Amino acid sequence: MDWNSVTGNSIRSTSAFRPVIKRPKRLLQNHDNLLHYIQIGLSILISTVMMFALAWWRDGLILEHYRSLAVISGLLILVIYEWRGVYRRFSGRIDTCLRLARSWLLVTALTIVATFLTKTGNDFSRMVILGWGAAGYIAQVIAYLLSFKLSQRYRYHRKQPIRAVVLGSYWLAEHLVESITSNEWMPDRVIGVIDDNRDGLKGWTRDPVPYLGDFDELGSTLQSREITRVYIALPITCSATIEEICRKLADIPVDVVWVPDIFAMRLLNHSVKELNGLPLISLSESPLVSQSQALAKSVVDKVFALLALVLLSPFMMVIAFLVRHESPGPILFKQKRHGWDGRIIEVWKFRSMYMHVDDRVRQATKNDERITRIGRFIRRTSIDELPQLFNVLQGTMSLVGPRPHAIAHNDLYTKKIQSYMLRHRIKPGMTGLAQINGLRGETDTLEKMLRRVELDLEYINTWSIWADIKILVKTPFSLFSDTAY
Repeated sequence: MDWNSVTGNSIRSTSAFRPVIKRPKRLLQNHDNLLHYIQIGLSILISTVMMFALAWWRDGLILEHYRSLAVISGLLILVIYEWRGVYRRFSGRIDTCLRLARSWLLVTALTIVATFLTKTGNDFSRMVILGWGAAGYIAQVIAYLLSFKLSQRYRYHRKQPIRAVVLGSYWLAEHLVESITSNEWMPDRVIGVIDDNRDGLKGWTRDPVPYLGDFDELGSTLQSREITRVYIALPITCSATIEEICRKLADIPVDVVWVPDIFAMRLLNHSVKELNGLPLISLSESPLVSQSQALAKSVVDKVFALLALVLLSPFMMVIAFLVRHESPGPILFKQKRHGWDGRIIEVWKFRSMYMHVDDRVRQATKNDERITRIGRFIRRTSIDELPQLFNVLQGTMSLVGPRPHAIAHNDLYTKKIQSYMLRHRIKPGMTGLAQINGLRGETDTLEKMLRRVELDLEYINTWSIWADIKILVKTPFSLFSDTAY
């Protein structure tokens, strides 16, 4: 087929007639299957049966307040499990069991909170509630594993797999093939790959998935192999080819799935949204763009910062006295640094150096003559950063986030490290993922700074309140670093 003639005719026809674009029923579908709803229903049934059984065991009957609590817990399971995607996501059994544990713990906690809010807590037996929490989770795990096993047997023995091919042989196609073949939930079976690129095919390493031909043989290959689904996994540079292939596949009864090669770009907290039927792919976005997420992080920051200031204020007063007593000068050292979205903020620290004038900003080094005796101790233990709790209360910093660097350092490394300033797409923190992984203090090589930036971007990409809590718990164990001077 002459692709050029097809392209030319299509361009002329579309310029003469533009169809009205109607919003599809639903663009971003979850593809929930029957098993997903069965598993949620089983969890609700197990929760109810466990509560009723334990109530009967203790009292010899099921009292009204236990029936009411069972209804509340069932509704919580329906909402939370759906929200958390406990059974919907394609993942391994261990990951699902861990996700189930976290979601069930949330259900249990909110159920107990409901008894306090309704002032009925004294009506319930602690033994029944604790037993319901423990036995309910174990029973749900068993039910999930059994349903998983039965679903596997059904697919293997009753349901025909979806025969699929992948168009492309680059790394994106390899990653897609590996993801499909290693996922036990996917009904697809990749028969082979089709591509014109000989260089990509030379490096093709997926032995069970053979090369079936080039794009000129696409129609005949799909027919002879009885293919029902086509995955387009071509690089973004092949946009014209992708468009031509889609036109040709429009006349062939197959499902067409496009896997956009967005990973060729530097991504930050990427996501997919929908606007009136139009797909919106966010390639770079702050995780705090959501008001609910920003509010949650702000509340956690300010509550913990205020609590820490109340508990540590006597100790901080002692440090302030020692700083002032050892050398003349202000107690606090204030330095302008880049904050959220690159805005200039003023970061507070206990002064740890003698008063001096530097022509340029220099990182502290080992045996640095500028550092005082008390300064060496408070820098080594990060006590000098405690005044940043006031920055957290001001809202210019967070407890957890990428550490703010001096503006001069940012100007230097922006020219040397690609996407360096992306680390400012979230509030800077008193501690962070890089710090608990041994990258505190001096970064005397470009490789160390590059690794710190990579960890900062990983933190932004995977941010959650739970991740912040884990970093805060691990921070005390990382304070005594050999590179903190």
